[in-house]
Amino acid sequence: MQNKALVVIDIQNDITKNYKDVIGNINRAIDWAVENDVYVVYIRHENLSSGTRTFKPNTLGAELAPDLKIVSNNVFTKYKGNALTSEEFAEFIRRNEIHAFYLAGADAVACVKSTCYNMCTAGYDVTVLKDCITSYDKRKIDEMLHYYESKGSKIKTIDTL
Repeated sequence: MQNKALVVIDIQNDITKNYKDVIGNINRAIDWAVENDVYVVYIRHENLSSGTRTFKPNTLGAELAPDLKIVSNNVFTKYKGNALTSEEFAEFIRRNEIHAFYLAGADAVACVKSTCYNMCTAGYDVTVLKDCITSYDKRKIDEMLHYYESKGSKIKTIDTL
């Protein structure tokens, strides 16, 4: 296995219906990762606060979306936007000496943004797959792509991998 990982963030039942627009590309990215011996990691978000309605633990809404291709048991749960806050995910990175990440998923203005920023700050090589991310507000995606680049991330499409 290479020291690289495709990280699929929060493609769960409770995510906006907008994930349907990118699920085909995300599944293609998963196929690419498998073919190129790149780890495939799934990040799930769970909301523990009583004031939220989505991503509640042990609910259908918190489960990975049924049309998402699952090719590994590398499924980690986070409780904050940044995927690196998952201790199990952080340990997986250390144990496998992963230094390069390809990001896909939701939400471009929240969890993808936070994960991208924190990975870049930590010195990792980060590539955001622009045709594999979505948002509750899709009008903000171009703004987010500029933000990701300003923090040190590369931007690619699934076809340019």
